[in-house]
Amino acid sequence: MNADKRKVWNANHKILTGMIVKPAEHERAVDLFLKQHALLYASRMANTPYPTFEDELMNDMSEDLLRKYPVVMKDTRNSIAWHLWHITRIEDITMNILVKGSGQIAHTGAWFDRMKVNVQHSGNEMESHEIAAFSKAIDIDALLDYRIAVARRTREIVQSLQPGQFKQKVEAARLARLHEQGALSEKSAWLADYWGGKTVAGLVLMPATRHSFVHLNKSLRIKHKYL
Repeated sequence: MNADKRKVWNANHKILTGMIVKPAEHERAVDLFLKQHALLYASRMANTPYPTFEDELMNDMSEDLLRKYPVVMKDTRNSIAWHLWHITRIEDITMNILVKGSGQIAHTGAWFDRMKVNVQHSGNEMESHEIAAFSKAIDIDALLDYRIAVARRTREIVQSLQPGQFKQKVEAARLARLHEQGALSEKSAWLADYWGGKTVAGLVLMPATRHSFVHLNKSLRIKHKYL
Protein backbone atom coordinates (compact mmCIF):
# COMPACT_ATOMS: atom_id res chain seq x y z
CA MET A 1 0.00 0.00 0.00
CA ASN A 2 2.35 2.69 -1.22
CA ALA A 3 1.77 6.37 -0.55
CA ASP A 4 0.24 7.06 -3.97
CA LYS A 5 -2.28 4.22 -3.66
CA ARG A 6 -3.23 5.36 -0.16
CA LYS A 7 -3.74 8.92 -1.37
CA VAL A 8 -6.03 7.80 -4.19
CA TRP A 9 -8.05 5.53 -1.91
CA ASN A 10 -8.40 8.27 0.72
CA ALA A 11 -9.38 10.84 -1.89
CA ASN A 12 -12.08 8.55 -3.25
CA HIS A 13 -13.30 7.80 0.24
CA LYS A 14 -13.71 11.53 0.81
CA ILE A 15 -15.74 11.76 -2.40
CA LEU A 16 -17.86 8.81 -1.29
CA THR A 17 -18.47 10.45 2.08
CA GLY A 18 -19.74 13.59 0.36
CA MET A 19 -22.21 11.84 -1.93
CA ILE A 20 -23.43 8.75 -0.08
CA VAL A 21 -26.44 10.31 1.68
CA LYS A 22 -27.65 12.18 -1.40
CA PRO A 23 -30.45 10.18 -3.08
CA ALA A 24 -29.64 11.78 -6.42
CA GLU A 25 -26.08 10.41 -6.15
CA HIS A 26 -27.14 6.93 -5.00
CA GLU A 27 -26.01 4.96 -8.04
CA ARG A 28 -22.66 6.74 -8.23
CA ALA A 29 -22.12 6.21 -4.51
CA VAL A 30 -22.82 2.49 -4.75
CA ASP A 31 -20.48 2.18 -7.72
CA LEU A 32 -17.69 4.03 -5.94
CA PHE A 33 -18.21 1.95 -2.81
CA LEU A 34 -17.82 -1.24 -4.82
CA LYS A 35 -14.54 0.01 -6.29
CA GLN A 36 -13.20 1.10 -2.87
CA HIS A 37 -14.35 -2.12 -1.22
CA ALA A 38 -12.80 -4.36 -3.90
CA LEU A 39 -9.35 -2.90 -3.17
CA LEU A 40 -9.58 -4.15 0.43
CA TYR A 41 -9.87 -7.81 -0.55
CA ALA A 42 -8.01 -10.32 -2.69
CA SER A 43 -8.54 -9.64 -6.38
CA ARG A 44 -10.34 -13.00 -6.75
CA MET A 45 -13.18 -11.68 -4.59
CA ALA A 46 -14.50 -9.34 -7.30
CA ASN A 47 -12.36 -10.64 -10.17
CA THR A 48 -10.53 -7.34 -10.36
CA PRO A 49 -7.84 -7.16 -13.09
CA TYR A 50 -5.42 -5.18 -10.92
CA PRO A 51 -3.60 -5.88 -7.62
CA THR A 52 -5.43 -4.97 -4.43
CA PHE A 53 -4.21 -4.02 -0.97
CA GLU A 54 -4.79 -7.58 0.26
CA ASP A 55 -2.89 -8.94 -2.75
CA GLU A 56 0.01 -6.70 -1.80
CA LEU A 57 -0.17 -7.88 1.80
CA MET A 58 -0.26 -11.58 0.96
CA ASN A 59 2.43 -11.46 -1.74
CA ASP A 60 5.54 -13.29 -0.40
CA MET A 61 3.81 -13.67 2.97
CA SER A 62 4.88 -16.59 5.17
CA GLU A 63 2.54 -18.42 7.49
CA ASP A 64 4.90 -17.76 10.40
CA LEU A 65 4.68 -14.03 9.79
CA LEU A 66 0.88 -14.17 9.51
CA ARG A 67 0.73 -15.84 12.92
CA LYS A 68 3.53 -13.88 14.63
CA TYR A 69 2.41 -12.60 18.04
CA PRO A 70 3.19 -10.31 19.68
CA VAL A 71 4.63 -7.86 17.20
CA VAL A 72 6.48 -4.75 18.28
CA MET A 73 4.80 -1.80 16.62
CA LYS A 74 3.85 1.62 17.95
CA ASP A 75 0.12 1.04 17.44
CA THR A 76 -0.43 -2.72 17.67
CA ARG A 77 0.89 -5.94 19.17
CA ASN A 78 -1.56 -8.16 17.32
CA SER A 79 -0.79 -10.66 14.58
CA ILE A 80 -1.64 -10.07 10.94
CA ALA A 81 -3.97 -13.08 11.15
CA TRP A 82 -5.85 -11.37 13.98
CA HIS A 83 -6.15 -8.11 12.01
CA LEU A 84 -7.56 -9.91 8.97
CA TRP A 85 -10.01 -11.85 11.10
CA HIS A 86 -11.06 -8.80 13.15
CA ILE A 87 -11.91 -6.60 10.18
CA THR A 88 -13.85 -9.43 8.58
CA ARG A 89 -15.81 -10.14 11.75
CA ILE A 90 -16.67 -6.46 12.16
CA GLU A 91 -17.88 -6.24 8.57
CA ASP A 92 -19.88 -9.46 8.88
CA ILE A 93 -21.52 -8.27 12.10
CA THR A 94 -22.37 -4.72 11.04
CA MET A 95 -23.45 -5.34 7.47
CA ASN A 96 -25.53 -8.43 8.13
CA ILE A 97 -27.04 -7.79 11.58
CA LEU A 98 -27.30 -4.00 11.56
CA VAL A 99 -27.76 -3.06 7.91
CA LYS A 100 -29.54 -6.11 6.50
CA GLY A 101 -31.19 -7.40 9.68
CA SER A 102 -30.12 -10.96 8.92
CA GLY A 103 -27.82 -13.59 10.37
CA GLN A 104 -24.06 -13.44 10.03
CA ILE A 105 -22.13 -15.22 7.29
CA ALA A 106 -20.03 -16.78 10.07
CA HIS A 107 -23.10 -18.65 11.29
CA THR A 108 -23.55 -20.34 7.92
CA GLY A 109 -21.28 -22.98 6.48
CA ALA A 110 -19.70 -23.86 9.87
CA TRP A 111 -17.15 -21.07 9.48
CA PHE A 112 -15.97 -21.04 13.10
CA ASP A 113 -15.24 -24.76 12.94
CA ARG A 114 -13.54 -24.40 9.57
CA MET A 115 -11.36 -21.57 10.88
CA LYS A 116 -10.64 -23.56 14.06
CA VAL A 117 -11.47 -20.63 16.34
CA ASN A 118 -13.61 -20.61 19.47
CA VAL A 119 -13.97 -16.82 19.57
CA GLN A 120 -17.19 -15.69 17.93
CA HIS A 121 -17.30 -12.01 18.89
CA SER A 122 -15.64 -9.10 17.11
CA GLY A 123 -12.22 -9.59 18.70
CA ASN A 124 -12.24 -6.27 20.56
CA GLU A 125 -10.82 -6.30 24.09
CA MET A 126 -9.20 -9.73 23.78
CA GLU A 127 -6.53 -10.58 26.35
CA SER A 128 -2.94 -11.28 25.28
CA HIS A 129 -3.16 -15.00 25.98
CA GLU A 130 -6.35 -15.21 23.92
CA ILE A 131 -4.75 -13.50 20.92
CA ALA A 132 -1.67 -15.71 21.21
CA ALA A 133 -3.77 -18.90 21.19
CA PHE A 134 -5.99 -17.55 18.41
CA SER A 135 -3.04 -16.60 16.19
CA LYS A 136 -1.55 -20.08 16.58
CA ALA A 137 -4.77 -22.02 15.95
CA ILE A 138 -6.64 -20.26 13.15
CA ASP A 139 -6.78 -22.01 9.79
CA ILE A 140 -5.41 -19.41 7.37
CA ASP A 141 -6.97 -20.82 4.20
CA ALA A 142 -10.39 -20.92 5.85
CA LEU A 143 -9.92 -17.36 7.10
CA LEU A 144 -9.17 -16.11 3.59
CA ASP A 145 -12.21 -17.96 2.23
CA TYR A 146 -14.37 -16.49 5.00
CA ARG A 147 -13.20 -13.03 3.99
CA ILE A 148 -14.33 -13.65 0.42
CA ALA A 149 -17.75 -14.86 1.56
CA VAL A 150 -18.28 -11.84 3.82
CA ALA A 151 -17.13 -9.36 1.19
CA ARG A 152 -19.41 -10.75 -1.50
CA ARG A 153 -22.39 -10.63 0.85
CA THR A 154 -21.60 -7.03 1.77
CA ARG A 155 -21.61 -6.07 -1.88
CA GLU A 156 -25.00 -7.73 -2.37
CA ILE A 157 -26.39 -5.85 0.62
CA VAL A 158 -25.13 -2.44 -0.52
CA GLN A 159 -26.35 -3.02 -4.06
CA SER A 160 -29.80 -3.88 -2.70
CA LEU A 161 -30.18 -0.54 -0.88
CA GLN A 162 -32.58 2.00 -2.33
CA PRO A 163 -32.06 5.77 -2.66
CA GLY A 164 -32.52 7.36 0.76
CA GLN A 165 -31.72 4.24 2.77
CA PHE A 166 -28.16 5.34 3.47
CA LYS A 167 -29.70 8.03 5.72
CA GLN A 168 -31.53 5.53 7.91
CA LYS A 169 -30.46 4.97 11.51
CA VAL A 170 -29.73 1.54 12.88
CA GLU A 171 -32.86 -0.08 14.29
CA ALA A 172 -32.89 -0.75 18.05
CA ALA A 173 -34.08 -4.32 17.53
CA ARG A 174 -31.06 -5.03 15.38
CA LEU A 175 -28.71 -3.65 18.02
CA ALA A 176 -30.22 -6.13 20.49
CA ARG A 177 -29.32 -8.96 18.12
CA LEU A 178 -25.63 -8.13 18.55
CA HIS A 179 -25.85 -9.64 22.02
CA GLU A 180 -28.27 -12.39 21.04
CA GLN A 181 -25.89 -13.60 18.33
CA GLY A 182 -22.77 -13.36 20.49
CA ALA A 183 -21.25 -10.71 18.27
CA LEU A 184 -19.89 -8.68 21.18
CA SER A 185 -17.98 -9.71 24.27
CA GLU A 186 -18.96 -8.28 27.65
CA LYS A 187 -15.96 -5.96 27.54
CA SER A 188 -16.82 -4.69 24.07
CA ALA A 189 -20.53 -4.07 24.71
CA TRP A 190 -19.78 -0.37 24.20
CA LEU A 191 -19.70 -1.05 20.45
CA ALA A 192 -23.50 -1.40 20.44
CA ASP A 193 -23.81 2.21 21.59
CA TYR A 194 -21.19 3.38 19.11
CA TRP A 195 -22.82 1.65 16.15
CA GLY A 196 -26.26 2.64 17.42
CA GLY A 197 -25.39 6.26 16.77
CA LYS A 198 -24.57 5.57 13.13
CA THR A 199 -26.63 5.70 9.98
CA VAL A 200 -26.34 3.01 7.32
CA ALA A 201 -23.96 5.37 5.54
CA GLY A 202 -21.83 5.59 8.67
CA LEU A 203 -21.51 1.81 8.82
CA VAL A 204 -20.62 1.61 5.15
CA LEU A 205 -18.04 4.37 5.49
CA MET A 206 -16.30 2.86 8.51
CA PRO A 207 -16.72 -0.87 9.23
CA ALA A 208 -17.09 -1.84 5.58
CA THR A 209 -14.35 0.42 4.20
CA ARG A 210 -12.12 2.68 6.31
CA HIS A 211 -11.85 0.27 9.25
CA SER A 212 -10.46 -2.40 6.93
CA PHE A 213 -8.19 0.12 5.22
CA VAL A 214 -6.64 1.11 8.57
CA HIS A 215 -6.01 -2.49 9.68
CA LEU A 216 -4.62 -3.54 6.31
CA ASN A 217 -2.22 -0.62 6.52
CA LYS A 218 -1.11 -1.80 9.98
CA SER A 219 -0.69 -5.32 8.64
CA LEU A 220 1.48 -4.11 5.76
CA ARG A 221 3.68 -2.21 8.19
CA ILE A 222 4.07 -5.39 10.25
CA LYS A 223 5.01 -7.29 7.12
CA HIS A 224 7.57 -4.70 6.02
CA LYS A 225 9.16 -4.73 9.46
CA TYR A 226 9.51 -8.50 9.84
CA LEU A 227 9.78 -9.88 6.31
